[in-house]
Amino acid sequence: MRSKATASIKTHKGTGHRKRLRDKYLTSGLSGFNDYEVIEFLLTLATPRKDCKDAAKDALKRFKTLQGVLEASPEELCKIDGIGPKNLFGIKLIKSVANRYLEKKLIKKNPLNNSKELFDYLYCNMGNKSRECFKVIFLDAKNKVISSETLFQGSLTASSVYPREVVQAALNQHAAALIFAHNHPSGDPTPSKEDISITRQLIFACKVVGITVHEHLVIGNNQYFSFADQGYIAEMNRKFESHK
Repeated sequence: MRSKATASIKTHKGTGHRKRLRDKYLTSGLSGFNDYEVIEFLLTLATPRKDCKDAAKDALKRFKTLQGVLEASPEELCKIDGIGPKNLFGIKLIKSVANRYLEKKLIKKNPLNNSKELFDYLYCNMGNKSRECFKVIFLDAKNKVISSETLFQGSLTASSVYPREVVQAALNQHAAALIFAHNHPSGDPTPSKEDISITRQLIFACKVVGITVHEHLVIGNNQYFSFADQGYIAEMNRKFESHK
């Protein structure tokens, strides 16, 4: 009888975790949570009877930040003891929902007048990725967002970003203007020589077909570099006009 009771206790060791965390959230919101508790809460969504605290702490230690955990691939997450294909469901779900929510907030808005929402979306979507991603935001004639798309992944070089594909994607979307963005996994948003060269090529290619480039943002660690704010976009446009 004792062995059965002991087995029952072990089986239900994590019972109540989801309720405890849910009640804590309802009482004080996320402000009352440590980052590891947020991860623990997400892990318990699919495994409510399992104690996920140690796994959550280990994940945060390995990936450094909450965003790092959310951006980690399923393969990387499954290397953490206590995290498997089943209970990583909550982590991947919440990241996908956040991306969609922030993207939908931009649709039909003018991102040139909503720079904070634009940065929030871009930082959530690409701010902590381990590889460089090149994203294009397509705008209509009134500078309202039509959609966004990640067109390229990998190092941002002349051989990895193709102006012809960018122009074709813009024409497919019936876009009148574009905003470019890419991330620097190092966290430093300072543009490289390649970043500047690619931006120049893209502006020239888009100008030929009558599409305006408003901005190119380089996303770093909770900061960004704006080609428009620093005068690069205007200067490149002037050079294009002078060579016509």
